[in-house]
Amino acid sequence: MNVGSICTRRVITTSPQLDIQAAAELMRQEHVGFLVVVPEQPRGPQPPLGVITDRDITIAVVAKRADPAALKVGDVMSIQPVLVGESDAIDVALRTMRRAGIRRVPVVNGRGEVVGVLSLDDLLEFVAREMENLSGAVRNGRQIEGATRA
Repeated sequence: MNVGSICTRRVITTSPQLDIQAAAELMRQEHVGFLVVVPEQPRGPQPPLGVITDRDITIAVVAKRADPAALKVGDVMSIQPVLVGESDAIDVALRTMRRAGIRRVPVVNGRGEVVGVLSLDDLLEFVAREMENLSGAVRNGRQIEGATRA
């Protein structure tokens, strides 16, 4: 299994020129707390310039009582974001996220274009499925042993 098999392929992007108020509205509208910042170019996969989170907005704008209409995404975003490749092993991505202390990370293809987002939620769902498979193997092993050795 690799990152591409468990990541969320729906990526909400924004440009660095969008004002913070509009970015917050986009997060609300799309029910996300994370936007990937890409250059203003035609649609399609693009390399990320940065990321902005709801926490970034809270810390850099709300807590400082700054005017969200006066700031752009490019003023607040995290530049040079941590990235993982869609072909990366899941454990490698998890270690990368742990070292960086992040909960979400853009997923890129071999050309460096954003193709997904990997979140702790995605990882928890994966681990839960694997735990279910493990417990099922134990349970079924007991049942089969009980039936064949009765």
